[in-house]
Amino acid sequence: MSAKNPYRLSFSTGGLFAPASVELASIYEDLGDWEAVKKIAGERGLTGFQAKSSSTRTIRELVTRLSFLNDDERSLLLSGSSVEQSALLWLALCRTYPFIREFSIEVLGERLAHFRTDLSYEHFDAYVASKSQWNKDLDDLSETTLKKLRQILFRYMREAGVLVEGDRIAAYLLPSSVRALLEQQDPTELRFFPGVT
Repeated sequence: MSAKNPYRLSFSTGGLFAPASVELASIYEDLGDWEAVKKIAGERGLTGFQAKSSSTRTIRELVTRLSFLNDDERSLLLSGSSVEQSALLWLALCRTYPFIREFSIEVLGERLAHFRTDLSYEHFDAYVASKSQWNKDLDDLSETTLKKLRQILFRYMREAGVLVEGDRIAAYLLPSSVRALLEQQDPTELRFFPGVT
């Protein structure tokens, strides 16, 4: 990842927001227009945030993630189980944010492949330090921002089931429905899920 192709580091929303994401996808199903979805979601107070600025920012981020899912994936998000929804929302995160995608492949996948299942904040910090040598976006982040991104990423991983109890990496039990969609479109994306081949 070079300065010419910068990381998106705006993943500051504090969770997967599965119910809100499903509702946003449902509104899009009716309207077919993400800008209209953002407007309606804001009017409905979809995220539950009191502050309009927080709600607007969260809706914008969730819509961005959902726009990286194709029609079949969004359809499964609407009709699927909570496990399928979590897998699809993790997939959307990995597509939206190259940093999360690379962390999943290069840290989670590699550690699991070598039977090192523990994951700590120190692993995140070491990964950022190694990447920041070649990436100005990471190198310029303040310590406060890095701590926030680290906290949020660990929350995403726990909510998506990528990390299990005790912040351990376990082979991800990818639902067959999600696997089938990825195998049809781009099997390399199976790597976003630790232990899935």
